[in-house]
Amino acid sequence: MPVLRIWPRVSDTIDAILGAPSPMRTDLDFDRDGKQIGELQLPHSPHEDAWGVIPLPVAVLRNGAGPTALLVGGVHGDEYEGPIALSELVRRLDPKQIRGRLIVLPALNAPAVRVGRRTSPIDNLNLARAFPGDPHGTPTRQIAHYVARELLPRADFVLDLHAGGSSMEIMTVALLGHHGDPDIAARNEAAMRSFGAPLALAGTPGGGRTLIAAAARQDKICFAVELGCAGRVSPTALATARSGLAGFLAHAGIMSGEATPYTGPLWRIAGHDAFVYAPAAGVFEPIRALGEDVAAGEPAGCIHDLSQPARAPTQISFRRGGLMLARRAPGIVARGNCLAVVTAQVISV
Repeated sequence: MPVLRIWPRVSDTIDAILGAPSPMRTDLDFDRDGKQIGELQLPHSPHEDAWGVIPLPVAVLRNGAGPTALLVGGVHGDEYEGPIALSELVRRLDPKQIRGRLIVLPALNAPAVRVGRRTSPIDNLNLARAFPGDPHGTPTRQIAHYVARELLPRADFVLDLHAGGSSMEIMTVALLGHHGDPDIAARNEAAMRSFGAPLALAGTPGGGRTLIAAAARQDKICFAVELGCAGRVSPTALATARSGLAGFLAHAGIMSGEATPYTGPLWRIAGHDAFVYAPAAGVFEPIRALGEDVAAGEPAGCIHDLSQPARAPTQISFRRGGLMLARRAPGIVARGNCLAVVTAQVISV
């Protein structure tokens, strides 16, 4: 007896999305040798501009046959080290210095980059939670769809550069997405380690809606990196971005040179109790620093209600022990804000 499927499989839905053409347009030729710097243009018709476009900066460097790396920054507009390092790379490189092709999107979420916000000011969506996108959706979903449909199929390697943004302080860490094929998973880990970040984490926040998840579905060698924190430029993290790009592109066989890989253990965030959330509004006073070892039940800090000076602060404790990976940057918190994240388990060496 045949099985009646009322709901389509996820893979069927994604195939249908990626089968639809994108409204994005560009004058760049992705298959031409040399260096091209231009833009992707997404038609946009708001009240202020009936037939306008949203310009997204893009560069293509190609030198004959070889692998292709898609390098992305600015998925969140308040994360700056990636866009700076990628823009420098575009300015500095001559196509003769590479083998194959680089497709560089230093400020993919250009509307958010222009205002320094995590989400787009046009539709208030988070591009890192929008993949595989929708060609008929809002601009953020259309951007995600173009990347998933037009750029990921061209790539062999995908690198997504992030940072803590204005709401989070985070250790510089490379993030390894999941892949079910053991060979691809091993190649992903080798590429991730070649970046040489001081810490490596198995798993990327955002589930199946991130750029790295979309790349993994297309069997690309892919990983992400978190650089810097608190909505400012970290010179240390920017230096890691510069050296990491050189090491990764050498590992990929696109540039000459040698990588200085990360050789330490691979950590992961094990469960929802690795996250500490604010139980009340107020001002958060953290008491543990990034990179410290913490234990379950130990105090993480407290929340002060400054409008009621007679009220004692609300004490906050870690629910799980491990390494302090991230904590909230702004002092003002609302109930439900993430205050801290702990990495919990070493799963490989």
